[in-house]
Amino acid sequence: MESTLTRSQFVRWRLAIFAIFLASGLSIATWASRVPGIKEALDLDNAQVGVLLLGMGVASILGISLSPAVMARTGARRGILLSMLLFAAGIALIGLGANVFGSVPVVLLGMALFGFGNGCVDVMMNVEATAIEQQMGRTILPVFHALFSFGTVLGAGAGALAASVGLDVAAHAGVIGVVIAVAAVVCFFQVPAREAALDPVDEEKPHWRERMHVALEAWREPRTYALGVVMLGMSFAEGGANDWIALGAEEGHGAAPGMGAVALAVFSVGMTVVRLFGGPVVDRFGRVPVLRALALTAAAGILLFILGPSLPLVLVGAALWGIGASLGFPIGMSAAADDPAKAAARVSAAATIGYIAFLGGPPVLGFISEHIGLLNTLFILVGLVVASGLFSGAARPLPADELTASATK
Repeated sequence: MESTLTRSQFVRWRLAIFAIFLASGLSIATWASRVPGIKEALDLDNAQVGVLLLGMGVASILGISLSPAVMARTGARRGILLSMLLFAAGIALIGLGANVFGSVPVVLLGMALFGFGNGCVDVMMNVEATAIEQQMGRTILPVFHALFSFGTVLGAGAGALAASVGLDVAAHAGVIGVVIAVAAVVCFFQVPAREAALDPVDEEKPHWRERMHVALEAWREPRTYALGVVMLGMSFAEGGANDWIALGAEEGHGAAPGMGAVALAVFSVGMTVVRLFGGPVVDRFGRVPVLRALALTAAAGILLFILGPSLPLVLVGAALWGIGASLGFPIGMSAAADDPAKAAARVSAAATIGYIAFLGGPPVLGFISEHIGLLNTLFILVGLVVASGLFSGAARPLPADELTASATK
């Protein structure tokens, strides 16, 4: 159906997927920005907060892994709607558990719903975004991921404002939950039903068990794992920076209080700018050369951050780190979706590998740093981004004959 869309329908589809990426980032930053308030309301220690984070992480990975099953039943369009409503309810339940019920199990249930819904929608919104990219004939997926980052900025700002004026978590989370639920319904009506996204377009589509077989088939393809390595290395680099770069600047280099936040901001700005404007560079030079150049940039940036003898050089390292880690994940998603008939399964499989690294990598780095020091631990990231560059050949576009063979099956 997507080939028959009018210009207006296509623009509304694209805007809807932009909004979904933004809403996902907004929801994640809403939780993250109110962790201190939730911790205080429930009188938790750091270990108990860690259990909540673990619950959300496990649920997110389950959502990512099971998203092909959800799509096989509902299609991407309905699946996105249901998943967004699920994580909107999860956000609201987290707030209710913190301030109304005063219950850790209720908050944990909210975290599970939130994580599972976000994990599911992550794959499905990327399937839609890659379809838009293929129709446009140019690289635009990094812009979608930049909108996700912008959503986290909005969420963090709203969280800081809510905390500063004394708005409790329940009221704040409830408002965000309603905003996301309304956005989900509005976006649902702007997203076209597409056979490639397993939406119910006609009555002759394969039984869902056949579609599940296609989904599982992605895990038997060597290219899936090679793309997974590309995304794993860059996800480790991104997640490691988000959680440890501030501490590395202040404790590792003895920077003044607050300079850690500056280092994180420099990293984030570098990443976001490249995601916004890097698409034409990918189109000009190709996925593989860009991935290799970015892997070298990230490795050089992390090394400069670790070894820099002065704070200005450390901040330059943070900028190069963000620039280098910026496009690995979205380019990996684009490559996984080269074949529209198998896009959902391949995106899910590659995303699962990448998100396991993104969610599980930082805690592993923290554990290792207790034994060898934080800056020394960051050398692990150098090795991982180099591996990402070495495996970047997997991102080459699939040959036309392979796509044709797939389409005729």
